[in-house]
Amino acid sequence: MRELNVAVIGCGYWGPNLIRNFAEHKLTTVKYVVDLIPERLQKLSRRYPSTKFISDYELVLNDPAVDAVVIATPVQTHYPLARKALLAGKHVLVEKPMCMNSAECLDLIALAAEHKLVLMVDHTFVYNGAVRRIKQAIEGGQLGEVLYFDSVRINLGLIQNDVNVIWDLAPHDLSIMDYLVGKEPTMVHASGVSLVAGKQEELAYLSLRFDDKFIANFHVSWLSPVKIRRILVGGTQKMVVYDDLEATEKIKIYDKGVMVSTEGTEEDKYKTLVEYRVGDMLAPAYDLAEALRVEVDHFADCIINGTKPLSSGEAGLRVVKILEAANASLLSGKPELISVNEHEAAVRA
Repeated sequence: MRELNVAVIGCGYWGPNLIRNFAEHKLTTVKYVVDLIPERLQKLSRRYPSTKFISDYELVLNDPAVDAVVIATPVQTHYPLARKALLAGKHVLVEKPMCMNSAECLDLIALAAEHKLVLMVDHTFVYNGAVRRIKQAIEGGQLGEVLYFDSVRINLGLIQNDVNVIWDLAPHDLSIMDYLVGKEPTMVHASGVSLVAGKQEELAYLSLRFDDKFIANFHVSWLSPVKIRRILVGGTQKMVVYDDLEATEKIKIYDKGVMVSTEGTEEDKYKTLVEYRVGDMLAPAYDLAEALRVEVDHFADCIINGTKPLSSGEAGLRVVKILEAANASLLSGKPELISVNEHEAAVRA
């Protein structure tokens, strides 16, 4: 079987990581790298002499030998670049967030289905060994009923001019929540503030409500003196702490919980008893393979076998719908409802 020819569009912050993984993968080869800044192309060309470094995207679209296009450009360009690629018959892997709004996401999903092409979103953490191990624990019933998801993703910088901190940092944890829990929220309440640049919110909080008692909260910031990448998932039986900055024990499963009961006597039947259970802590082993390498392998496999990606266009849409609702909530100062319209329901079906 021949290797898949890939073109990577954009070689700024994240692009070089994608280029490296596609260049080193046994099933793919990087035929083109496209960027509008000559210095970036020149710097990388010395490392990959067999790849063509160009500034004209049309050359990629018009080359029938190109099987897939990988998009690592600013989010405002995702939709037009991905749309052109799909119309040219290319499979697409697009960086997060998928698009600027759900209408754009829906159009790409419909185009990919119409042309029988793979559309995948670069939700890298879905392919992270630690996150997948947490998913295994949830599906295996170790946590019991999942009650809450709580995440903190804060650091100092990099402040963006084109998007706020929610659009920059929250997609990571929103995609993790979507993958682990498999529930879609019905409401988003967002609060945030711009304290430095005055254009985009640099610090924000999101609270997501669902159609049951499950709740999810997210804290994102570019203005923290310390870097924190931590997620807590609480269940009726056990609780998980995932710290991505830990060198070794990134996952810790705590056998801790709260049991509530009401005394059965007639006099005290309204007295609530709370008991705390404190057991052992387990730091389970997990796959240490680079998440991006696993993702590239999955993308190639989906193209070859015609299967649907784990981080599909629909997964990208779910994240973008939350981001849209968060922006609306920031503007109104009120919770924003999330609904599925007829067009979206038809595409999902």
